[in-house]
Amino acid sequence: MKYIYAFIPLLLITFFGNAQNTVGLINYQPSNTDGYVLFSPMTSTKTYLINKCGEKVHEWNTSTNRPALSCHLMEDGSLLRTGKSNNANFNEGGSGGIIEKFDWNGNLTWSYTISDSNYVQHHDMKQLPNGNILVIVWDRYTKAQALSQGKNTSYANSYLWSEKIIELQPMGTNNANIVWEWKLWDHLIQDFDNTKPNFGVVSVHPELVNINYFPGQPTSMDWIHLNSIDYNPQTDQILLSSHTLNEIWVIDHSTTTAEAASHSGGNSGKGGDLLYRWGNPQAYQRGNPSTKVFFGQHHATWVPSGLLNAGKILVFNNGLNRPGTYSSVDMIEPPIDSSNQYPIGASTAFLPNNLFWTYTDPTPSNFYSSNISGVYPLSNGSFMITSGANGNFFEIDSNNQTLWKYINPIVNSGTLSQGTVPTNNNPVFRCEFYLPSYSAFIGKNLVSLGEIELNPTTPSICSSLSDIKDLQQGDDKIRVFPNPVSDKLIIKTNSQNFQIKLYNQLGQLLISEENESNLDVSHLSFGIYYVKIFLEKDNIHSFKIIKE
Repeated sequence: MKYIYAFIPLLLITFFGNAQNTVGLINYQPSNTDGYVLFSPMTSTKTYLINKCGEKVHEWNTSTNRPALSCHLMEDGSLLRTGKSNNANFNEGGSGGIIEKFDWNGNLTWSYTISDSNYVQHHDMKQLPNGNILVIVWDRYTKAQALSQGKNTSYANSYLWSEKIIELQPMGTNNANIVWEWKLWDHLIQDFDNTKPNFGVVSVHPELVNINYFPGQPTSMDWIHLNSIDYNPQTDQILLSSHTLNEIWVIDHSTTTAEAASHSGGNSGKGGDLLYRWGNPQAYQRGNPSTKVFFGQHHATWVPSGLLNAGKILVFNNGLNRPGTYSSVDMIEPPIDSSNQYPIGASTAFLPNNLFWTYTDPTPSNFYSSNISGVYPLSNGSFMITSGANGNFFEIDSNNQTLWKYINPIVNSGTLSQGTVPTNNNPVFRCEFYLPSYSAFIGKNLVSLGEIELNPTTPSICSSLSDIKDLQQGDDKIRVFPNPVSDKLIIKTNSQNFQIKLYNQLGQLLISEENESNLDVSHLSFGIYYVKIFLEKDNIHSFKIIKE
């Protein structure tokens, strides 16, 4: 009998391919979640749709505006994106002003501008089930207006930017009705001047925002800096993320616009007041530096109904100015009662006291994005993460193992060649992930158009894995089961003589046996392993197994 001691292609590619590829597909494990990734590089006017092999399958190259900042693939295959209007009155990162809709073929079907001297769209938007769009808008007030609301008189800037949320009903090709509006300016408190409106005890009113709490740069007018918005159709509530205050907020969407400007009405009975806030109880004087959890966070979202941990809140915690300088993905379980209210004690902060779950890199400093970024939960318990500042998208499974990694190859000067290392000049606000079953892809020909990067690796990491991926479930000659395995791995084959070799993810040989149909793996740690089975006549079969 002749045995072939060939190194497993999967291990060779995973272990050495990562060191060679600098952009595009970096890591591909066959167990990653099949689907498509949408992203708009912040340095480009293009939007790309790639498959998990890192190959472009579609591209929109019709907009003249760089993103500002989110984009979404709608159920009908249209691209909904934001664009920069270059409003000179709002010069902070994320400033936009334009919302555009392009069909699958790149035709502009709708465009709407939200930009003038007093307001501008920025950062994020959320399409509602009824087709309307929730939009984050900077809302500018003069210093005199701010002082009239009890702003500390030491404030030196000419303007103060607040925030508002508007709900747009698209009309025609370039118009919209504003059918709902919420303004933060209607929900303020201050303890600086008892002759001004909104005077009160800040800690007694966690439902209001202290106009004088501002941990940001004193020279900045951008007081709140909302950077994400989400909607919960089960509760009719909106989730917001305030970068500067290091908090997430929940507000009631069931109100009328008039109720949203008040402190009563809607399903909550509290009008437009904050129903819930979390991440930094110092903002409402019920905490101290040790109780601060969020550090310049982005992309607060509810885990959707039907997924594991549905209803919990997932946040990309950037870690800006956090001791140790690292990012994390955090999940919290907010307390919510049968009336969709969030109980809070008379003098304590909103619960929970601790995170439900968190992810950091084993070497924390290896995972850090000072700004932008995001995270999506996947249906199989995995997570798609965008480390935005370095244009890095990666998927981790429920055991925190990296299954897939891609680095955006687009920089301000153009497209990078494979082998060129980007130096944080390839940012992406966040990528979005879609399953192959998503309705936008019905009837679409999603064939590979090749890699985006120049001079791609040949053969690609993904194509080199195709033989292993096809054989994972076995065939008529050999079967390997159960998978996942806990104690015994069973090998069924019609061959009388065979050899088994088992490797870890670093390519290290752990087990080598001959003609053993019940392989003992009980001593192995939890994780992913690779089995190579050598049959007669140079016949080799490769399998990925999960030890649980």
